[in-house]
Amino acid sequence: MKKSNSFCCHCLIMVFFTCFLPASSQLTSDFYKTTCPNLLRIVRGEVQKAIKAETRMAASLLRLHFHDCFVNGCDASILLDGSDGEKFAFPNVNSARGFEVVDQIKSSVESACSGVVSCADILAIAARDSVLLSGGKTWPVVLGRRDGLVSNQTGANSALPGPTETLGNITAKFANVGLNITDVVSLSGGHTIGQARCITFSNRLSPADSTMDASMMSELQTLCNSSSDGNKTAPFDRNSVDAFDNHYFQNLLSAKGLLSSDQILFSSDGATTTTKSLVQSYSNNFDLFMADFANSMIKMGNISPLTGSSGEIRKNCRVVNS
Repeated sequence: MKKSNSFCCHCLIMVFFTCFLPASSQLTSDFYKTTCPNLLRIVRGEVQKAIKAETRMAASLLRLHFHDCFVNGCDASILLDGSDGEKFAFPNVNSARGFEVVDQIKSSVESACSGVVSCADILAIAARDSVLLSGGKTWPVVLGRRDGLVSNQTGANSALPGPTETLGNITAKFANVGLNITDVVSLSGGHTIGQARCITFSNRLSPADSTMDASMMSELQTLCNSSSDGNKTAPFDRNSVDAFDNHYFQNLLSAKGLLSSDQILFSSDGATTTTKSLVQSYSNNFDLFMADFANSMIKMGNISPLTGSSGEIRKNCRVVNS
């Protein structure tokens, strides 16, 4: 059922893409057509190898792009090393992962076309391919971003939505970067793949959160017992852990959202007039979710990109050029 009407879904994605292209007219889908013609094939191949080695890596690469774009725009600032960088901000430390995979992608790209492709564009392509290779649908990634010169730990601590925040705070943080309620719900659907550490949902276990399914509560309390360091992980979607589908939204209807920031999309008082109807729609219609998700990913990828002579094309994604 969920795979039906794929042609219609692709058409919707293309319509959305056309609508949002003018907002970042310096970014184009064929930016590297002559300078690195095999770029998409190279990135796809490396992402495929990484997911084959560890299926969880798909979610990690998707999350890197999200956490990058919300801080300083989509400029690969999350990839920069340094104790004062975004990697060590509270939402990312001991959590953000996949940096070695990005290193491998960058190395393969550099071997084919040195000094041409930005790390920011690699993140955008890798995120799309991670979704596609996990069972989701594709969308056209516009390219031409350049890499930032600074990493903003303070900005990461304040701008990234947290797992225990209210729906109002989360929607405000999305609005700060030009994203709306539909974007909040559709991008949250990225949690249909991946895992979260106990520390990110321990607030729901003691005292017991009444909006969580009782059997799920019991299982998580056992997993995240008092002797745990908080770094054990649980899948966002226990029904189809590694498949990019709409089970995430079906889980919310059954009180089986993992994070409080997940479940509030359906169960909070504020959800009634904002997000609840979208959750219900996506739970019944994979193609609708996928079309909105693709649209939101395109919008997110257009957050304050560096273009032209701004920034640089990093040779190594972890450090600025010397």
